[in-house]
Amino acid sequence: MAAAVLGDAAADVAKLSWMAGTWIQEKDGLVVRETWLAPKDGVMGGVGQTNRPGKKPFVEHVKISAEPAGATFTATLPGQPPTAFVLLPGPDGEAVFENKAHDFPQRVFYRRCGEDLCAGVEGLVKGELQRQEWRYTRVR
Repeated sequence: MAAAVLGDAAADVAKLSWMAGTWIQEKDGLVVRETWLAPKDGVMGGVGQTNRPGKKPFVEHVKISAEPAGATFTATLPGQPPTAFVLLPGPDGEAVFENKAHDFPQRVFYRRCGEDLCAGVEGLVKGELQRQEWRYTRVR
């Protein structure tokens, strides 16, 4: 049974191949880049880098992997333990990962926006829904 679950999760990871590539958003001196490797054997590796004028660059390491809970997005931010979010069912070209027990965010999402990659995080902060979004263009 566990092998079947991991097989299903690996297939779900493979369906996210549309995320692969290097993506960038530039706005008012802020540069946010995200790179995803294409899926292979049930895993995608990634890294995000944010550069703000006058501030130290911020880097996070991410992966999407086949786990017993399903396809799982795991983010590792500086000074914090890895945090896992499980893929929810949804349409092709969209991926929403959720961890209701996490403080913020509780959801991480990606979707195709034409040729662009839209991404974001959302969740409750003091009972209010907070949301941050990015629209990336592909680096050629």
